[in-house]
Amino acid sequence: MIRYLADLPKGRMVLWCYLIWWCTTVCFHFDPSWRLWLNSAGISMVIGIALMLSVAQGPVRKPDRWQTFRLFAMPFCVSSFSSLIKGKGFILILPPSGTELACALLACLAFLLLVWMARSPLLRRRDAPST
Repeated sequence: MIRYLADLPKGRMVLWCYLIWWCTTVCFHFDPSWRLWLNSAGISMVIGIALMLSVAQGPVRKPDRWQTFRLFAMPFCVSSFSSLIKGKGFILILPPSGTELACALLACLAFLLLVWMARSPLLRRRDAPST
């Protein structure tokens, strides 16, 4: 886990923060309606397939399984996020509640702190394979 965090590119760090933000929003605004989640899954399938087709480079190279997962998970998260925040006073993605905003920001900052700590030379030496 430490090695994964230490080697995490900036783009993936941003994606992890997106996921953390989504999870925070789901925690504060969860809706048990099966229709919301089923609709989000349906949109995820339609858009995910379109995204897969857009990144396909012929039969020679297929996207790796994590890229495939992200191509389907992102539309699911976007769709469910927009349904959960509808009519709740959000400005773009920012919640109207200071508590909720603080939780989301602190969760993202905690993750970034973990990445920073994993990149520390002290941990990198301890995590290095022994020869």
